[in-house]
Amino acid sequence: MSPPRSIIISRTDNLGDVMLTLPMAGLLKERFPGITVYFLGKSYTRPLIEASRHVDGFLDREAVLARPEALRETGAEAIVHVFPDKAVAKAAKRAGIPLRIGTSHRLFHLFTCNRLVNLGRKNSDLHEAQLNIQLLQPLGVTDVPDLARIGGWYGMRTDLPLPAGLQRHFADGRFRLILHPKSKGSAREWPPAHFLALARSLNPARYCLLVTGTAAEGELTRAQQPELFALPHVVDLTGKVSLSELVAVIWHADGLVACSTGPLHIAAAMGKRAVGIYPPIRPMHPGRWGPVGPRASYLVLDKDCSDCRQSGDCACIRAVGVAEVRARIVEGESGFTG
Repeated sequence: MSPPRSIIISRTDNLGDVMLTLPMAGLLKERFPGITVYFLGKSYTRPLIEASRHVDGFLDREAVLARPEALRETGAEAIVHVFPDKAVAKAAKRAGIPLRIGTSHRLFHLFTCNRLVNLGRKNSDLHEAQLNIQLLQPLGVTDVPDLARIGGWYGMRTDLPLPAGLQRHFADGRFRLILHPKSKGSAREWPPAHFLALARSLNPARYCLLVTGTAAEGELTRAQQPELFALPHVVDLTGKVSLSELVAVIWHADGLVACSTGPLHIAAAMGKRAVGIYPPIRPMHPGRWGPVGPRASYLVLDKDCSDCRQSGDCACIRAVGVAEVRARIVEGESGFTG
């Protein structure tokens, strides 16, 4: 079959998931020159999606569900349901999108899609970004690209200006390191005390530390570790920046430390020194969800462990040492010795 002239990538879940789906747009642009790529997602992910130069248009999930004909009006010849979303799958069928691709592991796709891919994620040894690309098999994309190639397909824009109110935090020559301690409960988190110890280990004359997160996450971190925000080289940005502003902050920063969260994947895609801290539990482990980028890395305890799968009290992530994380930040940084 001839490749579609326009296609919709549908991923209607969270930031990290969306981030690891964006390389599909870059791959499509490379494989099928001239193709138009739309991305269907939740409204709050729009600034992130539009930060990729490989995406030609954003489609808001709620707007599409309210008016499915909006899908037809794009002229898209295909849609790939990367995240199984029953309502969106029904809307795409109702809109008459000619080629509708989904995983065979969702019953509702049997009635809403006309091309099914036998894709099981739970026990796969592939990375999430590689699994996403498997859904392009009906278009003739049958190879499994390595993560280095995938890291070159994000297409993140470089014209992201800092908001005027934040420029003063980037005015000197210090290394800007973002600390993102929380994950909205979506991941196992490195303890706040470890973030405090890391901050204390970095020379204030050489480092400016930007703490990010939602307002609620900021309140929780201040309650757990108030000493962190009292350090002279720490800037509290929790609850003070929008997503589009956070994307710009990450672009202008030099590095980021976080657990398995969206901001970690954004930093990795932008070529920053992104350091992820992970548990060894499948499928939460970095083999599935690790950051993908030229200077991204992760730390995980070298063991096979599922002891805290139900409790959430993760001894393995607590065991990742401050010195290990600090070494990842300072290694190879010319002029920055900490």
